[in-house]
Amino acid sequence: MKLDLRAMLAGECRTLTIDYTLTPEPDPDDRTSTLWGVRFPSPMEVKGEIVNTAGYMRMCLNLSLDYVAPCARCLTDVSGNFTFSLEKTVAPRNLLEGLGEDVLDDYAIIEDGFLDMDEQLLELLEMEFPRKILCREDCKGLCPHCGKNLNDGSCDCKEELDPRMAPLAKILAEMKANEQNSNNENK
Repeated sequence: MKLDLRAMLAGECRTLTIDYTLTPEPDPDDRTSTLWGVRFPSPMEVKGEIVNTAGYMRMCLNLSLDYVAPCARCLTDVSGNFTFSLEKTVAPRNLLEGLGEDVLDDYAIIEDGFLDMDEQLLELLEMEFPRKILCREDCKGLCPHCGKNLNDGSCDCKEELDPRMAPLAKILAEMKANEQNSNNENK
């Protein structure tokens, strides 16, 4: 959505109320994206305002959207609602010439009297969305051998020791044996 800010720039209005929806469409092939595998059953709700105070424009938005994402450990679908806020100073591009890219990120930039909201909000969603969604904090995940969801109970797989850990396991067994012997001698 492109907001028409020409009236605000001309001083004809002081406040612009924002209330619209935006449907995120993550790229299903981009496995590096934070949003990979996430589904959005309803559009993102965007509500807020831009206020012009003597030429200083400030945008404050609250965003909310429902999601369905696979648990990072057991792959069970997790439904939830993600909310976040955005506050930026709004300024025409010509007033920001000469500023570095890192400083420009703090601004919502007006191009020819219009502010493109969608691109900024989708970028923010990509940066702010949790990298790991869990069905519950103590999720046990999947058995690495048979793939059974361990939250539903244990499987019949025998736990195999990583061969790289064998020397440590031997030392641990010797320590336990020594401890057992000293306990028997003290009785």
